[in-house]
Amino acid sequence: MVLDEEVRARAEAWSNAFGYIKSTAVVCAVELELPDILENHGGPMSLSQLSAAANCPAEPLYRLMRFLIFHGIFKKAQPPSVYYAQTPLSRFFASDKLGAFMLLQSTPATRNPTGLSAEALRNGTPLYLRSVNGADPWGNPAGFGMQVFTDAMTAHARDTTSLIVRNYPAAFEGVGSVVDVGGRHGMALGEFVQAFPWLQGISFDLPEVVAEAPPPRPRIELVGGSMFECVPKADAVILMWILHDWGDQDCIEILKKCKEAIPAGTGKVMIVDAIIDEDDDNDEFTGARLSLDMIMMAVTTKGKERTYKEWAYLLKEAGFTTFKVKNIDTVESVIEAFP
Repeated sequence: MVLDEEVRARAEAWSNAFGYIKSTAVVCAVELELPDILENHGGPMSLSQLSAAANCPAEPLYRLMRFLIFHGIFKKAQPPSVYYAQTPLSRFFASDKLGAFMLLQSTPATRNPTGLSAEALRNGTPLYLRSVNGADPWGNPAGFGMQVFTDAMTAHARDTTSLIVRNYPAAFEGVGSVVDVGGRHGMALGEFVQAFPWLQGISFDLPEVVAEAPPPRPRIELVGGSMFECVPKADAVILMWILHDWGDQDCIEILKKCKEAIPAGTGKVMIVDAIIDEDDDNDEFTGARLSLDMIMMAVTTKGKERTYKEWAYLLKEAGFTTFKVKNIDTVESVIEAFP
């Protein structure tokens, strides 16, 4: 059937009206642990097998899988009868990958639609900040679901560090020590020191975060403090998904403190964050980066994803003389800034 422009527009409008359903259905699949169940099974599963393993009645599970198969999340394997199988996409929703991040997006604070609304944009403050028990969820771990947040950030860090190790190992050549600012319990550093045996790491985070950390891996030290006051000294500093939470002036102050922590001649700051290219609609991750910018607008007061020019401005204002960018085949890039 040949669709005219009006019919295509109507179909697209309906798709947008129900756009939230796709991510909600994926969250449901993650909660049911369907990607993990299929992966652990080692091959396709029938509806009855999947139903039993997920402890979910067959009829609603069938309808959920029908929807997710249509959208390419899972696939059907035939014959002799319908079996369900993993796809490269569904594997990314396993509990140790983006599955934890999907659960974060389903918490009351992050899913509250008032965060991204006309009133929020006009007033400059995401309404969700007062939507959980009348308090800021960032200061209210019970309302925000801090364990969900920690799990999501851990899964994200694990995925991103593996890509840096695989796609840009040269980043750590000549680096003997590194500070991970906002490194929580040192998970990301653990991946780095395992991959690069000469590396010594410091995971730097708020004192209350460090206090709750389990014993760190060998060659990792946990240090508590504020990145606005002083960053521990090392050959390099890593800021992974930190600066997009903050406005420009705060970012400049953070970068200045990081610059003070590294050697003037040989040190560097590695920023792992998204770079929006407003002129490239064909990049596979442009949509995700723009969506992430909408999330930052919805859940922070000044946070944002930045363009190349905006990153260049921050680094110049913080006193860095030059920087370079490395694509690592994901939403983020590695921006290396040199004093």
